[in-house]
Amino acid sequence: MITGQNYIGNKLSATGTKTYKTFNPQLNIENETAFVEATPQEIDEAVQLASEAFKVFRSFSGAKKAAFLNTIADEILALDDELIQTYCMESGLPEGRAKGERGRTIGQLRMFANLVADGSWVEASIDTAIPDREPAPKPDLRKMLIPLGPIVVFGASNFPLAYSTAGGDTAAALAAGCPVIVKSHPMHSGTGELVASAVIKAAEKTGMPNGVFSNLNSSGIEVGTQLVKHPEVKGVGFTGSINGGRALYDLAAQRDEPIPVFAEMGSVNPVVMLPNALKNRGEDLAKTYAHSITLGTGQFCTNPGLLLAIKSDELTQFISALANQIVKIEPSCMLHPNIIGAYENKKAKMISQGGLRVVSDFESDVQTNYARQAITTVEGHTFLENTALHQEVFGPFSMVVQCENIKQLEAIISKLEGQLTGTLIADDDEASKHPSLISALQNRVGRLIFNGVPTGVEVCPSMTHGGPYPASTDSRFTAVGINSIKRWVRPFSYQDWPNDLLPNELKNENPLGISRLVNNNMTKDIIS
Repeated sequence: MITGQNYIGNKLSATGTKTYKTFNPQLNIENETAFVEATPQEIDEAVQLASEAFKVFRSFSGAKKAAFLNTIADEILALDDELIQTYCMESGLPEGRAKGERGRTIGQLRMFANLVADGSWVEASIDTAIPDREPAPKPDLRKMLIPLGPIVVFGASNFPLAYSTAGGDTAAALAAGCPVIVKSHPMHSGTGELVASAVIKAAEKTGMPNGVFSNLNSSGIEVGTQLVKHPEVKGVGFTGSINGGRALYDLAAQRDEPIPVFAEMGSVNPVVMLPNALKNRGEDLAKTYAHSITLGTGQFCTNPGLLLAIKSDELTQFISALANQIVKIEPSCMLHPNIIGAYENKKAKMISQGGLRVVSDFESDVQTNYARQAITTVEGHTFLENTALHQEVFGPFSMVVQCENIKQLEAIISKLEGQLTGTLIADDDEASKHPSLISALQNRVGRLIFNGVPTGVEVCPSMTHGGPYPASTDSRFTAVGINSIKRWVRPFSYQDWPNDLLPNELKNENPLGISRLVNNNMTKDIIS
């Protein structure tokens, strides 16, 4: 049952007077429940509870944390149709998408449960002492990753489950041993409260300390601002716009104790199409990319917003085919009136740029909050000269840049801002002939795709979901996969510490049986 209240630890609370409602974009009406925004006092209480919980939670065994994460997954599944219906009602997304995203959320939680149950993720490293070394004795040094402390996670607008309340950021932080305070996204607060109730139930069932998780309602920026400024908060996870992510990053940097903000932000995900591929597969590529551009109404951070190729008859034919294919696809609903309003504004601003030509724009009537997809094209030199053309239009919009030659194509790639993905479409041995092009792409993106589409992010250890700024605020980390846990930890060394006082991960007898780097050799052996 959705109450509209905040979870301050395991307590429901609604002491404030500011309320708001979520919106059903399919029906174009507000949903019934009024949500109460968290007050400064409730925010402080949630953070203080998290700080106290951290003192206990940080030292919980991997097995205990794994039980917690698996039980969260079980409790989310137990929400059944109520969760799916609420998700659809607040997002305008179809039931199949809701169930798919729930499956991804469950999978992420269980993936981290398996990771911490094994325990080797802490990267234990041991260099034993050499007391008789000359000219100076060598101390005993032992290192492992330890949790940062309370983490604030901002729910994402475009993924109400997988990037929100119990999504990847939350799962990774809890796995690391960090309590989490979620700043629920105002567009899906009901979905957020239901998932929060599942997390709280799981915490109680598995003996977690009160405050290991809280969920706060917010209609604007005030709650998030106070959370980031709070001295007991030690890290922030965010998925959203460049403006929002940069504002949080700057706030965190201005604190007396600056903290990391891991923000995954805008991306146009350039796709480079080489001549032979266009010549041999132009029609098929047009169909494939028409569907990729419109998938989820273009509301994916990996939407292919920029297609680059060298001028040719084949490119002209491809643009025509793409224009024809994309208008055959029925428009779909965007997440919220504010989202489609921003889409229409940014699309209009982009189309108003000099030298840009609209080659396809869905012109038939559409339902309220449904987005009209569009394809535009521009000359390479115009694109290079006008950086406004480089910016993301969040929605079913893409631009084809017609380059004069490979040199200009490489120059354009080099001038792009950082991106989550880049894609190379090539035939036979085309790719091997362009190492400098591949190098230029590698320098601008976090993931490089060969003969595919960027939409779709596989949750696995080898996935990098991040990239140079502004794709993310730190290109060394991923927001997806088991390695995303490294955002919420720091390396810590013990020097000449008594064996019985060391954490189990670093003790001589290796009671957890984990893999460790001992005197430069990976082993599970005990140290005699």
